Amino acid sequence: MGNEVLRIEHLHKEFEGNVILEDISLTVRKGEVIVVIGPSGCGKSTLLRCVNALEDIQGGKILLDDEPVDPSSKAISRMRQKIGMVFQSYDLFPHKTILQNVTLAPEKVQKRKKAEAEREALELLERVNLADRGNDYPRQLSGGQKQRVAIVRALCMHPDILLLDEITAALDPEMVHEVLEVVVSLARSGSTMLIVTHEMGFAKAVADRVIFLDEGRIVEESSAPRDFFAMPGTERARAFLKTFDYE
Repeated sequence: MGNEVLRIEHLHKEFEGNVILEDISLTVRKGEVIVVIGPSGCGKSTLLRCVNALEDIQGGKILLDDEPVDPSSKAISRMRQKIGMVFQSYDLFPHKTILQNVTLAPEKVQKRKKAEAEREALELLERVNLADRGNDYPRQLSGGQKQRVAIVRALCMHPDILLLDEITAALDPEMVHEVLEVVVSLARSGSTMLIVTHEMGFAKAVADRVIFLDEGRIVEESSAPRDFFAMPGTERARAFLKTFDYE
């Protein structure tokens, strides 16, 4: 693994007096894929939103390339350009073509030339088998195709780290595989990713490290994902994984 990209130190997050995340410490290195799993409501998505400064935190700190991620900082817009985030809801502009959706931020935020942004966008769309859909509108695409476009849109900003928040949760089962294939390809190409997912088979295939979160705390962490899924070290993780065993 390469140098440290993201460091979270003793993160504490509350909402209306309720503790959502408590004493979370985590480091992500360049080229590393970390998968966060755990029951619904345990704080997984909130963790990603804190990393992207979409949520205020009440304690601890988040550092990206040794620089604090602070929603109130004047540098937050520049910092967010280093963090690509893909939500489960796609969030594509319905009135813009696929190509326009992908190139909007590189042109407007990063002030890149239109021709350059479009050239890279088409290359990335080809990588996810959507090169022929650049002039289509989101309504003409399936859910899986829209999610692949959302991933391409994030990649076009050249982020230091990619955050993926339950990106298959809103998809029909037939569409899940096509999206996960893209993420597996990104992992193999060396992309740095922090992923929240409920797809255990995918987590096992793609993760360099697994974080098991419960009630806002890291209960277990493993740098041997296959061993973790075969035999978790904590009773709580064993109980959670049993819910995915239907045999």
